[in-house]
Amino acid sequence: MIEKLSTWLVSYKRPLLIITALLAVLFPWIFSSKYVLRIAILCLMYCMLCVSLNLMAGILGQISFGHAAFWGIGAYTAAILSKNYGWNGVAALFMAALVAGLFGLLLSLPVMHLKGYYFTIVTMVFCQIIRVIEINWMTLTNGPLGIMAIPKISLFGVTLKSQRAYFYVILFLLVVTTIIVQKIIHSRMGYAILAIRDDELAAGAMGINVFKYKVYAIVISSMLAGAAGCFYSLYTSYIDPSCFTNAISNNMLVMVIFGGLGNVFGSFFGATVLTILPEVLRGFSEYRQLVYGALLVLLMLVRPDGLFGSVNFKYIEQRLTWKKENIGGDGHE
Repeated sequence: MIEKLSTWLVSYKRPLLIITALLAVLFPWIFSSKYVLRIAILCLMYCMLCVSLNLMAGILGQISFGHAAFWGIGAYTAAILSKNYGWNGVAALFMAALVAGLFGLLLSLPVMHLKGYYFTIVTMVFCQIIRVIEINWMTLTNGPLGIMAIPKISLFGVTLKSQRAYFYVILFLLVVTTIIVQKIIHSRMGYAILAIRDDELAAGAMGINVFKYKVYAIVISSMLAGAAGCFYSLYTSYIDPSCFTNAISNNMLVMVIFGGLGNVFGSFFGATVLTILPEVLRGFSEYRQLVYGALLVLLMLVRPDGLFGSVNFKYIEQRLTWKKENIGGDGHE
């Protein structure tokens, strides 16, 4: 069923992209409810986080339980610069991405030779260390009280206040993030990263600089998460350490695995479904977590790689193109 759906998606790729773009642009005008728009904004933000995490976990193959740490670093960087130093949204965004990327570099250098469960454990510890710093560095982060009254995003001297404006901001950031990750995947660097994921020793023997490409993937992934953190802090105007825990990292990873490791479309699907599903089940509060967990267990039993984890859209597109070019109107080659 997933294979047929994937083939259909590729067959009608262009019209579907046009329809999706139109719906995305018109969505805030079709659904004017503040609640619906807030859920939509959260969906887009988690899509951005999952796409960035998929670069590390799916494309590189390094499972991380600490992605919320980079998200939090970006959020705190933007909040401090905006509130204490009057930086506008664009400048804070770039600095948040740079600081998160720097921490990604500092994490990647000492643990580069670790892989599998060892790397995962280190990322869990890293996330906890960042949270401890956020709680205890009172003069910088205001500790468990968090940072309040963070200035809203300001673009060209205009302060954004409406939900619609923030919807378009996160939509733009998601599009940029998707383009960056897609360009990486289908570039020489992306093929090198995929080779490292499949067989690190063989990739090194073929002349691929394993260390360099691993660092690139982790740093870019952390920078994109930091940019999402900047948006989150300026959108909510309040952050505290409880927003960036290991549990949040686990949720992000579940979204990525649910949609499919190594698949950007899967990141969209997983983040959207697992953001909306808890809201849909809110009326069944006693059974919400049970249903949520049962669906994930069922998925892991049926499709361990996630719904779209084993789907190669590029191969499907090439196969369909070959059929069109080599099969005549009578259906014979």
